[in-house]
Amino acid sequence: QVQLVESGGGLVQAGDSLRLSCAASTRAYSSYVMGWFRQAPGKEREFVAAIRWGTGRTYYADSLKTRFTISRSTADNTMYLQIDSLKPEDSAVYYCAIATEYSTYASTYRTWGQGTQVTVSS
Repeated sequence: QVQLVESGGGLVQAGDSLRLSCAASTRAYSSYVMGWFRQAPGKEREFVAAIRWGTGRTYYADSLKTRFTISRSTADNTMYLQIDSLKPEDSAVYYCAIATEYSTYASTYRTWGQGTQVTVSS
């Protein structure tokens, strides 16, 4: 079973940029959809963005698409999330996950990474 490992989180200042990575332990099938979610303390896990591994088609949460960019490297089995103009409200644990179909619901995704913490100071 594929395993996912996120990295790239940290403590940054408002206005900074950050690039998160999600490395898959094995080759992702072209039919897979890989997504990014985030969860802040006391809040539900929130959909951020997703990408179809085979075609590269991307999907974004409407409220986030101006500052977030999802991409992937099929050669490296790695997915990325570029976050620009970070805000304190972006502070959360960011998770990557795999699904066999596109969805904004976390329950659709069957394999998850351990998460990477992003903290944005004002």
